[in-house]
Amino acid sequence: MIRLTGQLICANATEAAIVRAHVAEHIRLTRAEPGCLSFEVIASDDPLIWQVAETFRCMPDFEAHQTRTRASDWFAATKAIRRDFQVEDV
Repeated sequence: MIRLTGQLICANATEAAIVRAHVAEHIRLTRAEPGCLSFEVIASDDPLIWQVAETFRCMPDFEAHQTRTRASDWFAATKAIRRDFQVEDV
């Protein structure tokens, strides 16, 4: 399994609003992907930070997710937002 954990870190309220506007659809689409075992983007106590946790069955499934995401409205809208992610094979 491939697990990604980390944070999506907004610089300001404008970036946070972008995340809120797009995150539900991003979650819906990702959870429907083949090989997605779990996917969460959860607001933290800090209104500018979201906790991200995702698990995919295998590296090819995770890579397919990354490819789809990079072509999505989510990525177009959030690409400037800082990401601090760790990926591990578990």
